[in-house]
Amino acid sequence: MLQVESVFQNVNGKPILDQVSFHVKKGSCFGIIGPNGSGKTTLLKSISGYYRPVSGTIRFQGKEVHEFSRKKLAQKMAVLSQESLPNYPITVFDTVLMGRYPHLKWYQREGKKDLEKVDEILELTSLTHLREQTLDTLSGGERQRVAIAKAMAQEPELLLLDEPTTYLDIGHQISLLKLVKTWQNESGLTVIMVLHDLNLASQFCDQLLLLHQGKVVKIGSSKEVIKKDMLEKVYETIPEIIPHPKTDVPQVILGI
Repeated sequence: MLQVESVFQNVNGKPILDQVSFHVKKGSCFGIIGPNGSGKTTLLKSISGYYRPVSGTIRFQGKEVHEFSRKKLAQKMAVLSQESLPNYPITVFDTVLMGRYPHLKWYQREGKKDLEKVDEILELTSLTHLREQTLDTLSGGERQRVAIAKAMAQEPELLLLDEPTTYLDIGHQISLLKLVKTWQNESGLTVIMVLHDLNLASQFCDQLLLLHQGKVVKIGSSKEVIKKDMLEKVYETIPEIIPHPKTDVPQVILGI
């Protein structure tokens, strides 16, 4: 699905990523973790085609990302940033409908199938009751759910999430990630997400990539990556690692 090979990246002349390489399998959930300033968001923007690597390659479905037209890429890849949607007076329905635009020809209006698709997604995401409400009247958690619905309307094969749970309370965090997981399981979607919360990353991602100062420290399962000595070195703190009582995946408790 996605191959990142020896990517070196500068932003405004400053080195951010240094020889980053990894592969993501179709239908998997791949998590990117690491402290602030480690290059997580830059890596995601490089995958999305927003940045072009100084050197190295990023191939999506066997083709370099920058070789896709923006419209064609938007038909295959959706991006959700941590800022979610702007606080504009646009209805929920019209916002989600925007996700259909990459599939329309120039000057083509939305058809019956597009409108029905949006209604179907609003039902799936439990947003039907907010259909005619505007974004500026919604809570942060509701706007983030609308952002996911808009991405679903794109019908992408790859979803990129940049800290999607930022600013959300724990209930909305779990609800949002469960929604993405259900979508993934039902459609074969591939997900790459940047997460600050190591416990959520451990629970929802099939594989994790730990970044530090733009370099790959470790790639593997949560049990291979969420380790006391590794986290102590990268995050400069002393964590305690315990198994989750239900799933057995590692969970982090911070010492005082």
